[in-house]
Amino acid sequence: MKHPYDKEKDEVLIEKLRDGETQITDYIMDKYKVMVRKKAASMYILGADREDLIQEGMIGLYKAIRDYDPGRDASFYTFADLCVSRRMYNAIEAAGRKKNIPLNTYISLYEQIETDDEERKTLQDTLSSDTQPSPEEEVIAQEEAAFILETIERELSDFERRALDLRLTGMTSTQIARVLGKEAKATDNALTRARKKLRKPLRFDV
Repeated sequence: MKHPYDKEKDEVLIEKLRDGETQITDYIMDKYKVMVRKKAASMYILGADREDLIQEGMIGLYKAIRDYDPGRDASFYTFADLCVSRRMYNAIEAAGRKKNIPLNTYISLYEQIETDDEERKTLQDTLSSDTQPSPEEEVIAQEEAAFILETIERELSDFERRALDLRLTGMTSTQIARVLGKEAKATDNALTRARKKLRKPLRFDV
């Protein structure tokens, strides 16, 4: 069945997205998911798991939709292809450097979190002081970041980690479900479980 957006060029759709037609994000991600899967199939021999590469590729596609500038960049397809490829290559390199750490067990230092006083801060803010950190403070911050990663790895299931990973990129639950091939309700439940599991040991909400 034809979609109304099928007749529109990607560049026009991006402009409409900027004007408020947010459903276009899901349409473009669905349109290019075959491209992502084909690229993952051709690149997984370089290293990393194919499903991990697909997830990383979809993150790259999402960021391409978010960051594409019709007045600055080439065609959207070219820009998206570059973003997807770059994301996959980075994942492959990361897998080579840290084979004992799953690709999706990271947490953005710039993701906003809600502290006990309801003030919105980034995780980076909680791990650093207002002044230039001393060498001792840098070591402490590194240890705290390592603790966060270890806690996520220990407390969350594979599905919960993947869902959280995608949530920290800014994706909605619907978009996360599309990337992971899960039902939206199951994705929401996974994110809820992840928040509950991490709230106490990390002392903040994600």
